[in-house]
Amino acid sequence: MTGFGTLMLLGAIAGAVSTLSSGAEAAQSKMTKPPADSTPLTSEELFKLYNNRSWIWKDGAGYFAVKQRQFNAWTGEGKGAYGLGRWFLTDPGKLCFKAMWYAKAGNAPALTCFSHRKKGNVVFQKREPNGEWYAFKTAPASLSDEYRKVRPMLLRGSIECVQDCHNRSERRHAAIWLV
Repeated sequence: MTGFGTLMLLGAIAGAVSTLSSGAEAAQSKMTKPPADSTPLTSEELFKLYNNRSWIWKDGAGYFAVKQRQFNAWTGEGKGAYGLGRWFLTDPGKLCFKAMWYAKAGNAPALTCFSHRKKGNVVFQKREPNGEWYAFKTAPASLSDEYRKVRPMLLRGSIECVQDCHNRSERRHAAIWLV
């Protein structure tokens, strides 16, 4: 793949993955700084939020498997992409997933991270590095909580890889599941 092609693919993947938080941020009030007196979530708290759960996005989903911390995702129906990689937690309060994203134009790696803080019964989230803070999960739950899209389910089915294969008779599939 040419340098320009790689840049185009990375741009498309970044745009697709950016839908992770854009819908939630639109529905929530945004803050450039975390709430005063908020504290980062511990790794244990983050693990409880995401382990063996699927995060349903505007045009796709990502699954955070406990086994080997596998991260599998897809975005963009038809001409979209899928990502295979790992998710990990870092202190203080950060969830990241690093995946190789495959699309018809080729593949490219991407790292996406979200910071999490809590104040009282509210968990705030921000996409790193330039996102804005918003209420991600509240107790009692609100209809506008982005966390309502993080569900304890395994995605079922198979999504055909849209990447061009070197061997035309070979068909590649990503093991990504959607209920």
